Amino acid sequence: MTKKIQGLTIQFLPYSEIETLKSGERIKKILDIILDNKLVVIQGKLKSEEEARLIEDTMALVGRIKGFRGVELAVISPDVKKRDMVSNLKHSIANALVGNTDSLTVIGPASIIKEMKKDPRKLEIIQKR
Repeated sequence: MTKKIQGLTIQFLPYSEIETLKSGERIKKILDIILDNKLVVIQGKLKSEEEARLIEDTMALVGRIKGFRGVELAVISPDVKKRDMVSNLKHSIANALVGNTDSLTVIGPASIIKEMKKDPRKLEIIQKR
């Protein structure tokens, strides 16, 4: 009996590719990547409503798509508590102009990703074997 070792494919999704999409279109684009068994790294952060919708949509797919077990999600953002008032003002203006692009969102299929551990200095992604 041979055991197939499945690799991990990572797809980077720049903010410029999703900035003009409506919320539902963003979620569909992300889900299409995840359903292709890829880990997606998004430049920026989804809105809290979009994260909730993504979780809802993935839970609706569990059991309907063979082998799909949901998603693992982590967001890496700079520590805004360590910024001074001027830096916070600059950051707020930049976010208003170009969106929240200083964060990274990592989303992967739970069938491949066992766990994502986040601490202030790193994100550790543990792959299932």
